[in-house]
Amino acid sequence: MVDADQTFVIVGGGLTGAKAAETLREEGFTGRVILVCDERDHPYERPPLSKGFLLGKAERDSVFVHEPGWYAAHDVELHLGQTVAAIDRAARTVHYGDDGTRLRYDKLLLATGAEPRRLDVPGTDLAGVHHLRRLAHAERLKGVLASLGRDNGHLVIAGAGWIGLEIAAAAREYGAEVTVVEPSPTPLHGVLGPELGAVFAELHAAHGVRFQFGVSLTEIIGQDGMVLAARTDDGEEHPAHDVLAAIGAAPRTSLAQAAGLEIAPAEHGGGIVVDERLRTSDPDIFAAGDVASFPHALLGTRLRVEHWANALNGGPAAARAMLGREEAYDRVPYFFSDQYDLGMEYSGWAPPGAYDQVVIRGDAAKREFIAFWLSEGRVLAGMNVNVWDVTDQIQRLIRSGTPVDAHALADPHVPLENLVG
Repeated sequence: MVDADQTFVIVGGGLTGAKAAETLREEGFTGRVILVCDERDHPYERPPLSKGFLLGKAERDSVFVHEPGWYAAHDVELHLGQTVAAIDRAARTVHYGDDGTRLRYDKLLLATGAEPRRLDVPGTDLAGVHHLRRLAHAERLKGVLASLGRDNGHLVIAGAGWIGLEIAAAAREYGAEVTVVEPSPTPLHGVLGPELGAVFAELHAAHGVRFQFGVSLTEIIGQDGMVLAARTDDGEEHPAHDVLAAIGAAPRTSLAQAAGLEIAPAEHGGGIVVDERLRTSDPDIFAAGDVASFPHALLGTRLRVEHWANALNGGPAAARAMLGREEAYDRVPYFFSDQYDLGMEYSGWAPPGAYDQVVIRGDAAKREFIAFWLSEGRVLAGMNVNVWDVTDQIQRLIRSGTPVDAHALADPHVPLENLVG
């Protein structure tokens, strides 16, 4: 039985919002739970969009967080295809829909996520220019890749980050020709650095992907509304039937900003500022997932994390905070990727300049290893490639914060659990 005396509203229908709603019910909240989503699909997870679903190895229904009937069964009021236009903090209401429907809230969670950054070059209005963020994007791109594969077509990808590389792998599996344009000297340069970025460059090159490093896309050339080629700032033209922009994502903060909530500067991810319990500058409003910039006690900095695990864990953490639980959110950042026959998991945070040593345990040439990023002997991050069931040990090493002997760390015969101080 729902108690209408309290109403918690969640804005955003991704994994963060869906898991927050689930947690509210699991924790015994009996008030109204209202989830407003600007997409018409039920809340879904995003990793399959560039992995199994895109490759045709997972069914469409597999991406959804819950079965459609779950929401009614748990008294979660779901408003799909509705955009929240404004938050009135004084009245504690949100306004959504074409008619400006008002919802009063006692607590509000902003789980608005992020949106793909757009290419700012001539030609982006052509029919063959794509982004990947939503299920509808993935459905369209799936058909595009299949068509390119059948016709020996060319795909140019702007950006060699995780999304760009995963789509490059999918495109090659479909049989398409792929060129990746990246301003940095290696793929994933800002995440893995040159040492491990080279591993992914070699992986994709072995599968026929052509890289153009140190250059940027400057124009998409077309005719009759269709893509013909992509031009880079070195003057080269690359054949293309389709172009994918994979140049990162920007937090969707406009709603929060218009409501006067504090927004983090770019160096802290540009998201909505929250405290260690995911509360914004308004004590009745919380933020979680891709859109939140939170202080991480373990890492000693404020950061915004766009990966699946942050949505999976951040939604429940925000829900418990809305219920008054006093627990800090300090999960070790984690993400995973699958490309061809390479599977990897990454834990931690080691941006450029933060580490002074990279230690490899295993055989990088065979793509079966663990890489560790260290600073003064302390493990900041670890990435296991085709080595499994080691995430807990890696995260314990990160959390310990104690110096580790690099030779022992590199030795596969020394159990990782023996190195935790």
